[in-house]
Amino acid sequence: PFILIIVRPLVGILAFLFNGNTLFAAFTLNALTAALCVFLVWYFVKHSVGYRLYALLIATLFGASATQLVFGSIIESYIYLSAVALIFLVLLLKDSPLYLQVIAGLVAFGITISNVGQTFIAHFFIKRNIKQIIIYGVMIGLFVVPLTLLNNYIYPDSQPYFWDLSLLDGEGHNQFPATLQRTNYLARVMALHSFVAPEPLTIDDEFAFTKVWMFRASIKKDPMRLANYETPLGDGLVIAWAGLLALGGVLFLKNIIKKYDGYSIAFLVTLLFYFLLHMRYGKDVFLYATNWTYAITLFLALAWRDLAGKRWFQVILLAFVLLLLVNNAGLLKTMLEVTSPAIQTPIWR
Repeated sequence: PFILIIVRPLVGILAFLFNGNTLFAAFTLNALTAALCVFLVWYFVKHSVGYRLYALLIATLFGASATQLVFGSIIESYIYLSAVALIFLVLLLKDSPLYLQVIAGLVAFGITISNVGQTFIAHFFIKRNIKQIIIYGVMIGLFVVPLTLLNNYIYPDSQPYFWDLSLLDGEGHNQFPATLQRTNYLARVMALHSFVAPEPLTIDDEFAFTKVWMFRASIKKDPMRLANYETPLGDGLVIAWAGLLALGGVLFLKNIIKKYDGYSIAFLVTLLFYFLLHMRYGKDVFLYATNWTYAITLFLALAWRDLAGKRWFQVILLAFVLLLLVNNAGLLKTMLEVTSPAIQTPIWR
């Protein structure tokens, strides 16, 4: 609803430093935002678990994920969703004033409406203060309309007004029936592809250039498609990652019986929220991976906390991350090779 008044001033500042090159500034801003996300993961884990080396390994795991590498490298607004969600979590962790939480919530709403839901979920399960969350919601509601009007005053007709529900009819091409196959594919994208990149799909359709996809919904009688792991490294990494996920799940169940963990519960509910949302919405659900990759990472970081100081576990994480970087670099290489024919002018002159 008002993303331009959030992002464009930052691009303008960087463009001033880069001699007016707004394209290079946009790429730089996305990369810096991705780096900020990695730092915020480190900060959260350091202050919630307490081991510096462990926090560094978790942050590196997050930074090496397919999600972070891709959305920190392309011009899209998705990386800002992860950054705002992590900022909000850090604000809750530090018990910051409510007005700072409201600002973060407004930014989340301004980028994509559904993302403000993450802030309500986190606030509800972590603070467990009904009165405060009602105040938070009311304050968000009071500011979103004038900010949307301001956005469209500065950038006329740049964004449709979010309260015009008739505009939802235009999203019909992104809505699909919930099937068992989509359930299976969505779970694999969220749990596996967001971290360990498969060999992506390359699709030529009505666009002027070949697109790189992880998942393709059934469109115009074409069958639903999913990227697969086609190398020994990818196969080995995804098996190891599945084992780490299972370990995290077992440790979470073990610890939750002893002590309530609002953060872990909030991460699980966030994952469920987006799973249900994208059961019906999205041609390539990997596009929205920034909404849940941070949640899976932090959930596992908290679940593995009993192993945080174990040298053998740190070595396992380090080895996994190094191999993950090698594997996921292949995804970036594929993206560059596929899109390079469409690039006609250099970014930097």
